[in-house]
Amino acid sequence: MDKVLKLGLPAGSLQEATAELFRKAGYKVTFTSRSYYPAIDDPEIHCTLIRAQEMARYVRDGSLDCGLTGHDWVVENDAQHAVTELAELVFSKVSRRPVRWVLAVPNESPIREPKDLRGKRIATEVVNITRKWLASHGVEANVEFSWGATEVKPPRLADAIVEVTETGSSLRANNLRIVCDLLTSTTRFIAHPDAAADPWKRQKMDDLILMLKGAMAAEGKVGLMMNVRKADLEKVLAVLPALQKPTISALSDPEWADVMTILDEDTVRHLIPKLKAAGACGIVEYPLNKIID
Repeated sequence: MDKVLKLGLPAGSLQEATAELFRKAGYKVTFTSRSYYPAIDDPEIHCTLIRAQEMARYVRDGSLDCGLTGHDWVVENDAQHAVTELAELVFSKVSRRPVRWVLAVPNESPIREPKDLRGKRIATEVVNITRKWLASHGVEANVEFSWGATEVKPPRLADAIVEVTETGSSLRANNLRIVCDLLTSTTRFIAHPDAAADPWKRQKMDDLILMLKGAMAAEGKVGLMMNVRKADLEKVLAVLPALQKPTISALSDPEWADVMTILDEDTVRHLIPKLKAAGACGIVEYPLNKIID
């Protein structure tokens, strides 16, 4: 039987961001209409689209060897000790920031701290996380599962909500304020323990993670190369950020050197004029797909 790695990809809000990350990592993932089995240009990987909320459950029971999902959904499914976490991949639908599950209430609500929730109604998609959090504060409240549009439920349908946020803009737009944070979450690459212990599958997963992390490390970075007279080298290097360690190579002309470095893309427009003024020439900026440490 051919060796195949059963990989779960998150459907929904993270679907396109995941496909773009895979593309930058060197894998072409193609989604087809009404199909839950995206094509990938690696015959040794079989992809399945699964909601991130369910991913940990399917990895835990072995239906999938591995998958990408949020730490929040691993906790919500009580799978922390049943799956093996191989990597943290900090990406989301809006930014590279972690997402936060927060307790929010209407601006005019008297609720200010956990004890004020006693006997109140809380709507959320993360029922287990919320109940455990309440128990840790010795508070009993009515926690109801929310199928979506949670922000619009207070004050008529709920006293408070526990909702995920990246920027807080949706909460503010719905006249809600954050009382406190319950959980911070990032995307994780998780695996079934048996798959993680299988030498072939583990190597396949490690290789995939290496390329994904390389693609993430390259985001927002560009390469810069230039020719510099050795007499001007000190001045040119003084312009570059102190933490960068450029590569300096000799050219056929002993009076000149080639300088190569990697920089944040948003700094290059400020540096190139300074580099030219310091004596650099033949300056070339080029995009990066991956940076592998």
